[in-house]
Amino acid sequence: MDYYMHSSAIVDEGAIIGEGSRVWHFTHVCAGARIGKGVSLGQNVFVGNKVVIGDHCKIQNNVSVYDNVTLEDGVFCGPSMVFTNVYNPRALVERKNEYRDTLVRRGATLGANCTVVCGVTIGEFAFVGAGAVINEDVPAYALMVGVPARQVGWMSEFGERLDLPLTGSAETACANTGARYVLKGGKLHKQEPVT
Repeated sequence: MDYYMHSSAIVDEGAIIGEGSRVWHFTHVCAGARIGKGVSLGQNVFVGNKVVIGDHCKIQNNVSVYDNVTLEDGVFCGPSMVFTNVYNPRALVERKNEYRDTLVRRGATLGANCTVVCGVTIGEFAFVGAGAVINEDVPAYALMVGVPARQVGWMSEFGERLDLPLTGSAETACANTGARYVLKGGKLHKQEPVT
């Protein structure tokens, strides 16, 4: 075993967990889960059978990653944030064949106590504020807050708010890294350095 597992954790036979990952107290990883390298699963985390978690993700305490959720590399899931996989659940109606896929792209942050309603894609390096409710797709680099969530700005890959309008054409640099970002056609792109 090339990852750490606390003695109170349960990892079902068949689960794949990458090198250098850490599985903390009272966490349960189901048999079909696929977890990358350098991942941290905090206390009381649940990972379902049909879940893929990329390298270097951080899943904080009390998060359940249910079937049909995919997290790309470097996703941060804040404490007690919520995923769902059925849009209209009923205890008396079986809907396992209606699970909707949720995709969280590389580098995105999902703040503490936010809720991600199933069937959406959250763009890379998007930033969902604490307590927000995501019920539709989120653009890359978007800063989302509120219930239901609405976009209020743009974030850098470093995790700092960028001085940009929501729409139009503009460009700016991250104050911490100097990386340049270009807004055009309602989409933000990081400008790659010219070599």
